[in-house]
Formats: sequence, structure tokens, C-alpha cells
Amino acid sequence: MANERIILGIDPGTTIMGFGLIKVVNKKMEFLQLNELILSKYDNHYQKLRVIFERTIELIDTHHPDEIAIEAPFFGKNVQSMLKLGRAQGVAMAAGLSRDIPITEYEPKKIKMAITGNGNASKEQVAKMLQQLLGLKELPKNLDSTDGLAAAVCHFFNSGRVEIGKSYTGWDAFVKQNEKRISPPTPKGGAK
Repeated sequence: MANERIILGIDPGTTIMGFGLIKVVNKKMEFLQLNELILSKYDNHYQKLRVIFERTIELIDTHHPDEIAIEAPFFGKNVQSMLKLGRAQGVAMAAGLSRDIPITEYEPKKIKMAITGNGNASKEQVAKMLQQLLGLKELPKNLDSTDGLAAAVCHFFNSGRVEIGKSYTGWDAFVKQNEKRISPPTPKGGAK
């Protein structure tokens, strides 16, 4: 019987969120799908987060991935943008964790290095290499979906290695590994 698993890759964003799916049969990867979620049409940031959660759940329930690879937010100068991006990533992670799917985060440079051999590669270089690796006939107009696919392929290339980034197998594991980030509960009726 073939050893088979599906990896969902996610490139979080608040304007466009990219998704890519690959199937791994034995030790060979096959392209399944890449797509993007256009969020710029929503004015309300909270509505965007809801749509991200719902679309991620829909992808999970449709394709039944065994693992999720997600691009970790990079450090930027605009704090508000970083906060919004972190929320988008967190909502996508919450969707996966709610279905008990293991999640691994990868820094953008690590993803680019895994795909092209160059941690400073452009989106276009990553997309072209994915096109060659997976035999894609054409590339999408927006490359956010290829960034999502790149996260999945990076995870495939890093599978079986000792250190593959931060990984969570469920809410309990996430909480245990992030105890310092959790605030104590506030008593009902506020502080006394």
C-alpha cells in the first residue's frame, strides 16, 4: 500500500491569501491545486478574518490535508500591518488546529531557500521553480497562491529532518509551547 499524505500550504495575507495543495505518494510529490482568496473587497478587517477562517475550514473539509505548512510573518517596519498579518496567520492556524491538523511555520527565507536554493529569491523565481518542479502549465496572475504552494513544497522537502520550524499538533500543544504568550483569565466583573 502506498504511503500517501496531503499538505496544505498557506501564505497568509489581509489583501490576498494564497493556498497550495500537494499530495505526496511514497516520496514523490504531485500538484493538486493552488488558489488565492481575494480579501481586498472587504472593508472590515474582522470580516476578512472571518472569511480567512471559513475558507481555510472549507479547504480542510474538502481536501483533508494531513499537515499544514504556513509562512510565518516577516518583520516589517509598519506595526499595524504586522499586527493584521499576524491575525490572519493566527486565524488560519486556528482553523487547522480546530481540525487537529499538525501545523508547521516556515520563515519566508527558509521557503525561498528550499525551493530555489536562494533565501533572497523573488516571488517570480520561486513561482518559476515551482512550475518546473510540479509541471505547472501556467502561473497565476497574482503569485500569492504560488507562495502558498511554496510553503507546502518546503514542508515536503523538510519532512523527516530533525528541525522543521515551530510545529503544533493541536490546541494543547500550542498552549504548552506558548505559555508566556497567554494572559491569566480576568475575574468576572473586572479586577477587584
